[in-house]
Order: sequence, then C-alpha cells, then structure tokens
Amino acid sequence: DEEAEAQRITDKFTESVYVLANEPSVALYRLQEHVRRSLPELAQHKADMQRWEEQSQGAIYTVEYACSAVKNLVDSSVYFRSVEGLLKQAISIRDHMNASAQGHR
Repeated sequence: DEEAEAQRITDKFTESVYVLANEPSVALYRLQEHVRRSLPELAQHKADMQRWEEQSQGAIYTVEYACSAVKNLVDSSVYFRSVEGLLKQAISIRDHMNASAQGHR
C-alpha cells in the first residue's frame, strides 16, 4: 500500500515543518526582530515623554512660584494698610505743623 505510506510520510513531513515553524527559537527570533524594529520608535517616545515631563515640571514650578508670590502680596496687604495709615498721620502732622508755623508769623 504505497499510497498510504506516501500519505504517512507527507503527514510526518508536514508535522515536522509545523513543529520547526513553531519552535521556541523561531518564536524568539521573531520576537527579537519585532523588538529591533520597534526599539528606535519606543526610544524616541521615551525621550519625548521625558522632555514633556521636564517642561511640565518647569511649568508647575512657575505656577507654584506665582501662586506663592500672589499669596505673599495678599498677606502683605495688612502692612500696606499700616503704612498707609502712618503716611496719613505724617501728612496730618505736617499739615498741622505748617498751619502752626503760619500762625506764628
């Protein structure tokens, strides 16, 4: 039965080719090729992300610094009001002294 023998040999050959095509080393080779092709783009994405992170950190620092400056201005309004009051008192005293000086003439 030569036809059955040929079919058996063909089946074994097909099975061997299938096993070879799916052998782990072939899978690892395909994985390595995929990584080799993908790596430059992934490296570029990583560099872009790092640059964006640095820019974001800079922007966050700037905003935090600005918020701190505004808070300090708001907090210092008490001192500005105090200085304003002292200036008004000084002007009033000056005006009173000028009036007194003119009265003595």
